[in-house]
Amino acid sequence: MQTTIRRGGAQDAAAVADLHARSWSTAYRGIVPADALGDGLPVQRRELWELRLTVDYGDPAAEPELLIADQAGETVGFIYLVPQPDARVLVDNLHVRPGRTGGGIGRALFAAARAHVVERHPGAELYLEVLRDNIRAIAFYEREGGVRTRVQEGVFPGGYVLPEYVYSWPAESLAAQAVPAQTVPAQAVQAQPTS
Repeated sequence: MQTTIRRGGAQDAAAVADLHARSWSTAYRGIVPADALGDGLPVQRRELWELRLTVDYGDPAAEPELLIADQAGETVGFIYLVPQPDARVLVDNLHVRPGRTGGGIGRALFAAARAHVVERHPGAELYLEVLRDNIRAIAFYEREGGVRTRVQEGVFPGGYVLPEYVYSWPAESLAAQAVPAQTVPAQAVQAQPTS
């Protein structure tokens, strides 16, 4: 099935929040305390994405970027990139719909993210934080060329402190791996159905 990567916007908040909650419930089961994945998770994710996608950041250089993967009009994955004051770009979220992992969606999103950073933030390093026990995600990031640069403790929603790793992609490696972005403006797809 063909995967299309496009820019997301406020109209995608519900679909992204639903996918985010489902992904956490699957990927983090047994890694984070069950309380953090309880009944309130869908509401928390919806409130988070409604806020994130309606905030006016005032400075285009500071504006986060939401890239969405669609298959046959269904939202099947997303990646959220947040420029940082230290001139790096954080991959704050990368999720693929449970049941669709392993089919290249995450890889397509990550390729689009690399291209976005090279184009919009030249010279910036890309990085992310991943829970130490999220072995599947770690294997994916290492296949994508990420280098473990730090061990730290992260605060998970709900106040849980969990061990995590930082993975980085230096600017030079991003430029070498980047392919031209194949995204379309969010405005061009507002009428496209999402799940």
